[in-house]
Amino acid sequence: MYRFSTPRRRPALARALITSTCAAVLGLAAGTAHAQEKVLRIAMTAADIPRTLGQPDQGFEGNRFTGIPMYDALTHWDLSKADAPSVLVPGLALSWAVDAKDRTKWVFKLRPDVKFHDGSTFNADAVVWNVRKVLDKDAPHFDASQVGVTASRMPTLRSARKIDDLSVELTTSEPDAFLPLNLTNLFMASPAHWQKKFDAAAGATPTDKSRAAWTAFAADASGTGPFRMTRFVSRERLEVVANKGYWDPKRTPKIDRVVMLPMPEANARTAALLSGQGDWIEAPAPDAMPSIQARGHKIYFNQQPHVWPWQLSFAEGSPWLDKRVRQAANLCVDRTGVLKLLGGMMGVPKGTVPPGHPWWGNPKFDIKFDPEAGKKLMAEAGHSPAKPLKVKVQISASGSGQMQPLPMNEFVQQSLKQCGFDVQFDVIEWNTLFTNWRKGAKDPSANGSNAINVSFAAMDPFFAMVRFTSTKAFPPVSNNWGYFGNPEFDKLIADARTSFDDKARDAALAKLHARIVEEAPFVWIAHDVGPRAMTARVKNVVQPRSWFIDIATMTME
Repeated sequence: MYRFSTPRRRPALARALITSTCAAVLGLAAGTAHAQEKVLRIAMTAADIPRTLGQPDQGFEGNRFTGIPMYDALTHWDLSKADAPSVLVPGLALSWAVDAKDRTKWVFKLRPDVKFHDGSTFNADAVVWNVRKVLDKDAPHFDASQVGVTASRMPTLRSARKIDDLSVELTTSEPDAFLPLNLTNLFMASPAHWQKKFDAAAGATPTDKSRAAWTAFAADASGTGPFRMTRFVSRERLEVVANKGYWDPKRTPKIDRVVMLPMPEANARTAALLSGQGDWIEAPAPDAMPSIQARGHKIYFNQQPHVWPWQLSFAEGSPWLDKRVRQAANLCVDRTGVLKLLGGMMGVPKGTVPPGHPWWGNPKFDIKFDPEAGKKLMAEAGHSPAKPLKVKVQISASGSGQMQPLPMNEFVQQSLKQCGFDVQFDVIEWNTLFTNWRKGAKDPSANGSNAINVSFAAMDPFFAMVRFTSTKAFPPVSNNWGYFGNPEFDKLIADARTSFDDKARDAALAKLHARIVEEAPFVWIAHDVGPRAMTARVKNVVQPRSWFIDIATMTME
């Protein structure tokens, strides 16, 4: 199914937004470590270094490159297998269990003898401190800037209480079987290191000193992860080195230093790899993949739970309120054409999860390319190519998981035109788009858009479905940008969230997924396969069936 496309002309929108690449490419060659070090140079799709203070931004590219390498969470995703879906495994917590009598309380048993990069000890106090940094506005170290990228990913967590040095109790607002999965997003920063920054910070008030402390912490971070920060220059580079005292011998790095550089334009990333100034590039230009392979470099990709959609608005006046229009759009997208555009580097979706998945549910609406059926639905709704329906989509020029957003969106625009859609775009910077995603379709940041193109990970029930269909996830709580939801969906979600038995939970999620596909609050366009290109010098690469990847287990020749 996966094949490489022949070169094609860049769409006008893409050509207009190509950025200057010289400085970025030169940056790959400058300022790295001594020649004897084993140095891995990575070109990211982000336009800036994801935040380094513990809770990354830039979408899940932030988790991949500044979260997982430098920090740990209580629970981790198993990224060690390429031939099976990633599952939840112990991280800084050895085990966890929900209270049989009160299912809003969980006890996590912590891993002993773990040290932060600054030498301080990880324990229950550190867990409580890290929960309070994003949930407790009265905490001296509360940081509002970290709330949006954290609380929206674990919306039921309310508090943490120390039981003893290696045991902590977490409390949720309601019974929530998804909590252990959500906690993969809460990275543990060093309280002792932050306190030193706070004590040294200038500021007229404790709040001012706290902000200054977090700024200083971001430039000199301390987590417990397999790599520790050594150099950080905003919008230019992040350098991390191996933490030889890491608690997991299997993930103690053999690569000495990793240099990460923001490079949002695909051609710039490709040029960096082909010129020998980079070792690893995210989302290479599809047209260049044959040249990349001809030079002896390797292309890695795999099935992964990651969806590239348009998320639709259900706010008053939205053109998507008519289900016939939503279903028509899903029938009028030529996904095989998008597949060819990407050189075969995508999966063709039938929904958020594929047929055969435990959550599939056999929906009655079939997502496929059937423009005649789409035109019929549009005609019933009063629209045609002669009388088109105007829609506006907010998109980015690059970014984490956005694949090749400009040519992909242009292709979809033309594909939908035949069915009577007049598609306009509002193109903004990726991290701004990601921020707007939490503000919602009713916020001025939508700029009149009634759809938004933000790709999303779908590896757990909350990320895949709940945050887009629950009325409790309306902005700014989580990512229900379009305000889709009703009592039926809230009941389906409650059935799944309160099912602590795996089979019962899967059955409830299957019902939820079937109804989502039938109601079509998205235009499902692609499943990402996470293509990345690396030089042959990079060894022991495992491309898991996950949005994430583990740098710690790789080696360099």
